[in-house]
Amino acid sequence: MHTTEPRPMSARKSDALSGRARVPGDKSISHRALMFGGLAAGETRITGLLEGEDVLRTGEAMKAMGATIEKHGDEWIATGTGNGALLEPKEPLDFGNAGTGVRLTMGLVGSYDMTTRFIGDASLSKRPMGRVLDPLKEMGLQVVSAEPGDRLPITLRGPKHAAPISYRVPMPSAQVKSAVLLAALNTPGVTTVIEPVATRDHTEKMLAGFGASLEVETDADGVRHIRIEGQPKLTGQTIAVPGDPSSAAFPLVAALIVPGSDVVIENMLMNPTRTGLVTTLMEMGADIEILDRRNEGGEDVADLRVRGSELKGVTVPEDRAPSMIDEYPVLAVAASFAEGDTVMQGLEELRVKESDRLSAVAEGLKANGVDCEEGEASLRVTGRPGGKGLGGGTVKTHLDHRIAMSFLVMGLATEKPVTIDDQTMIATSFPDFTALMTRLGATLD
Repeated sequence: MHTTEPRPMSARKSDALSGRARVPGDKSISHRALMFGGLAAGETRITGLLEGEDVLRTGEAMKAMGATIEKHGDEWIATGTGNGALLEPKEPLDFGNAGTGVRLTMGLVGSYDMTTRFIGDASLSKRPMGRVLDPLKEMGLQVVSAEPGDRLPITLRGPKHAAPISYRVPMPSAQVKSAVLLAALNTPGVTTVIEPVATRDHTEKMLAGFGASLEVETDADGVRHIRIEGQPKLTGQTIAVPGDPSSAAFPLVAALIVPGSDVVIENMLMNPTRTGLVTTLMEMGADIEILDRRNEGGEDVADLRVRGSELKGVTVPEDRAPSMIDEYPVLAVAASFAEGDTVMQGLEELRVKESDRLSAVAEGLKANGVDCEEGEASLRVTGRPGGKGLGGGTVKTHLDHRIAMSFLVMGLATEKPVTIDDQTMIATSFPDFTALMTRLGATLD
């Protein structure tokens, strides 16, 4: 495992931001595009892929199981093995820091009669895998070995014949739902996932696009029942990956809190399961104009024009959490500049991200003079319009890319600079972050 020396970085008060920004391709869709492209028969052509380390690890894993994946110019071309025809990897699959990649791949291989070993970096090895493995065990998967608490390194042995299940997801998690749907691809019969709270639905949309027979019904109580027929024929597709809302969140909030800013964010994914942050910021009084709504590859896409705004505190409804789970750190930063209190609830999921993201956010805010109160699954932030008296602290990122970028955004509008202890892991999700922000006028050093 290579550990690099930490590289601190500071952000300081900037003049109005302006210009156009195109953020990297959506991470969730990029992982799935390489995965399904590596599985489906024939050729899948992908443009706009997020070329961060996490996504490329998923590509490497698919190659280790028989797919061919190559880059030609701006396009990635995957030639798949055909559904049901993945090969047992000879070496352990190394997912680095990629939580989505490792959990989805566990689902994909979970119904194959083969042994697969999963390893990752120090951060990924701290993250529990049990909630993905629980439903897979019901389908016949055996966990041959694992570190305590179902942590990596983990060796899995799939069944001779996987059994279809009906599984009610105990907590809102797109990763758990997706793992079961992917295991169903090599399982005879109909597998059902019951989802009481809707989460991002890229797996369902994309599987249907590749030819899987899948139906989604929402019952009277708003509970989603997703049924998938096992062992479908999947055929290669052409995919244009839209811009990642979780990455767009950083220039978007920066433009709101730096007075006088006027920024256009191009080609952003507007899938309703992912736009909780935009909805919340608009409730806070953000000046966000949605331009040129269009559909690309089954997903809604638009350009956003964002101007510097005076924000007001709001209470974010708990049921919105799954549609903006990765955006709470940067929302907390926006809330630091809003008038009054912003209350965020239903944040249990943040405790099992790259870091205990809830504590990391609260610590970073306090280090920079923001009044906030951390609950078991909640956060209350009392803002100071204009960022008066804020900044001057160093934030512990805990190797978490979203904590790093959120607090760099904060420093662009505080009185005193904000420093993060390490910027190296930003490359896992947003390699171009510093360059893009600097082009818009941000002062980062």
